[in-house]
Amino acid sequence: MRYILLIADGCADRPVGALGGKTPLESLDLPGCAVLAGGLIGLARTVPIGVKPGSDTAILTIFGNDVKASYTGRAALEAAGANVELKPGETAFRVNLCTIEPASDSDADKSFIGSMMISHNGCGIEGSDALDLIGALTADAGFAGMMERIGFVIHPSPTFRQIGVLNGADETPFDLAEPHGILGLPIAEHLPKGNRADDLAKLMVESHRVLRAHPINISRGSRAANCIWPWAAGRAMSLPNFEQLHQHYGAVVTAVPLLKGIARMHGLFAPEVPGATGDINTNYEGKLNAMLENFREGADFAVLHVEAPDECSHAKDVEGKLESLRRFDRLIVQPMLNAMPAIDPEFRVLLLSDHLTLLENGAHDGAPVPFAIYDSRKPGEPERFCEENARQGCFVADGSKLIELLFERDFGKNILQ
Repeated sequence: MRYILLIADGCADRPVGALGGKTPLESLDLPGCAVLAGGLIGLARTVPIGVKPGSDTAILTIFGNDVKASYTGRAALEAAGANVELKPGETAFRVNLCTIEPASDSDADKSFIGSMMISHNGCGIEGSDALDLIGALTADAGFAGMMERIGFVIHPSPTFRQIGVLNGADETPFDLAEPHGILGLPIAEHLPKGNRADDLAKLMVESHRVLRAHPINISRGSRAANCIWPWAAGRAMSLPNFEQLHQHYGAVVTAVPLLKGIARMHGLFAPEVPGATGDINTNYEGKLNAMLENFREGADFAVLHVEAPDECSHAKDVEGKLESLRRFDRLIVQPMLNAMPAIDPEFRVLLLSDHLTLLENGAHDGAPVPFAIYDSRKPGEPERFCEENARQGCFVADGSKLIELLFERDFGKNILQ
């Protein structure tokens, strides 16, 4: 028996006016997802009440963790995904390359403070451009000197997602805005507060001074990745070994450092897939092949995660989100269903959104998400995988039990309501 967890990040949504009052899932015909929804369908609370919604808290829950007991902050997981080991007294940060405007040449502080957040991902900066920008930033004498004085280090990545590590911070909470949650808003109202706020804000201002003048950004024009934005502070944390906890082992296929970190901290394998990105143009075939190869090598469990619906929602891109779901169905779900019987005719699939990501404002939402569990031995009749149909099904109040439902452990009325 093989077990598959499919996460279409942020695919769940609320009704959208441009779609006639339907959600993206309700407005699309996705035949592969419909097959999966022919089994058990329902809603699950993947973000516990009182917990801030995000892929970190939601996916930790989906993997069977009690986030209220184990969670210390998103960046600790991202650091693990980037193979950055946190030492005692260190705090990790997610450091995004962002796009802000306007960027006046008259005064660095004034032009930064007076800007608005245009893109949380530097308008899609990646590859050598991202590495060159971070390299130039950390090589700049002024910026490097400031980092040294406050005990901050940036670990570079060929994406908009960088990892920062700060040494010597006390236990006082950090208060840092999520850049994807302030798109189109003035950044002055959302600069760091709380622990080490002045130090982090000065780094951000200095980064803008350096990055806005870089030739790569000059050539990108209005798409310039022209400042860093630290957020999601997290101290070192530990997670239980997944195989010991659940008696199943396999790979987590993702392009996102956060999930790679969750996988590695659980003792699961996270393969590198060439061309896999967190956007709509990811290497779908390569990711699916990596998952199938995991099974061919003898594993009995696999996770395949696609980030694109979430990114399109943050950008408030309705057509992009629709297309990301079409590609997920056509390039992941349908070929997976066709390929699995040759590997093992008996398999189960848990399909879900980790959280809602709303096209209306680009923000995450912690409401219960639709999920479906498919069993090849008793497939059922296909039906649309969407929020409305999920509301007609069962309800799982504790999303940390979903993984046990996938593994056929019967919790009965304690789980399904």
